[in-house]
Amino acid sequence: MKYDVAIIGGGPGGYAAAIRGAQLGLNVVCIDERDTLGGTCLNVGCIPSKALLNSSLKFSELSHLEKYGISISTPEIDTKKMMAHKDTVVRDLTKGIQYLFQKNKITFLQGTAHFVDAHTLEVKGKSAQTLTAKNIIIATGSSPANPFEFEIDEDNICSSTGILNLEAVPKHLVIIGGGYIGLEMGSVWARLGAKVTVIEYLDHILDGLDHEISKAMYQSLKKQGINFQLNAAVKDVVKEKDLNVVYDFEGQENKIACDKVLVAVGRLPSTQNLNLGAIGIKTDPKGFIEVDDHLKTDVQTIFAIGDVIPGPMLAHKAEEEGIAVIETLAGEHGHVNYDVIPSVVFTHPEVACVGKTEDELKKANIPYTKGIFPFKANSRARTTDATEGFVKMLVHSETDTVLGVHIMGPEASSLIAEAALGMEYKAASEDIARTCHAHPTFSEAMKEAALSALGRAIHI
Repeated sequence: MKYDVAIIGGGPGGYAAAIRGAQLGLNVVCIDERDTLGGTCLNVGCIPSKALLNSSLKFSELSHLEKYGISISTPEIDTKKMMAHKDTVVRDLTKGIQYLFQKNKITFLQGTAHFVDAHTLEVKGKSAQTLTAKNIIIATGSSPANPFEFEIDEDNICSSTGILNLEAVPKHLVIIGGGYIGLEMGSVWARLGAKVTVIEYLDHILDGLDHEISKAMYQSLKKQGINFQLNAAVKDVVKEKDLNVVYDFEGQENKIACDKVLVAVGRLPSTQNLNLGAIGIKTDPKGFIEVDDHLKTDVQTIFAIGDVIPGPMLAHKAEEEGIAVIETLAGEHGHVNYDVIPSVVFTHPEVACVGKTEDELKKANIPYTKGIFPFKANSRARTTDATEGFVKMLVHSETDTVLGVHIMGPEASSLIAEAALGMEYKAASEDIARTCHAHPTFSEAMKEAALSALGRAIHI
């Protein structure tokens, strides 16, 4: 075989697996259809969206500076410069991964790959060739779902890709779907002055998160000016003088006129062009590949990771899986602890969660105690006017083991790492409570939530 491992897909799962494979002495090739590495996450997902979220947050904060004794003339937004900054961030990071590939002597091929047999791939495109590998990892990621009959043109009707490249602030943006992608992008454009309406099929937003977090974020985003229509089923988008989003609510047909639509109803695995049937790998009706506990498919030499397998579609999950597969192939003990994979929503305030929700604990009949500490009682939060939200800790009522942590508030995306680390090592709330946290910091809210679970919070 020409290569020890061939990886189809250069996203977080694929490129991390390639780098780890090279570190372990394996001869690795990585194939991706883009000419830049990083996959959806870096090119048209996580990274550009966070750049826009940061820019729009800075803009919105300008209107609240007077109380700090800072005067500023009426701020204006230059959308082109904002987009240029976003593109620069993406370009620099993709070049960084390219450098890491060169540093680790990893072969990169640009093109699309499909299976010839269990060891052979045909690559079409710029790096067209046929190659063989002892083992192959499928890491092709996912693409935006569109269950509707209308077409996404990425101009007026956008997916999560097109909404990142608007040339001007929309007058009225209608978002179909109340998940994290829709809410993050809605936050960007609402901060910049757009009217934003979110249409959600369910009776709540951020499905899958802890119910108290979901309710609190719903109220917070409403206060920020985002409009919601829950329990609504979108039927069509009609192009008339304006765009009209047609939806059913309580048996009645309704229309909302707007100039831009974002379809954010989830993502589907990108597995349809791999020729999996030729090698005996089956997918479920949505295109997901089933794997065993070691991420192996029905074919012993082929593995699958990230968005193409069931589970949360998260870049960091894919990265852990890619490294686990490579370490297993190298004779080490690769492993992913799916109980401690954090998830984050980069709205303002941020939301971050890890472990079980209250509903999951109730359904499993697991006895638990919860501790809640509000950021309004946190000194650092008070000094920075970031008092909205709370830390919620769920612990086993008999063993005191931390079962889940749910945060809405400042720096939640970073604070959740402490919870994940503690849970990885089976920490009890007592362990977190007895760990000295620097003062004044947001992280003290984590300690206080642990103390609250024990019935002895100091500052509430």
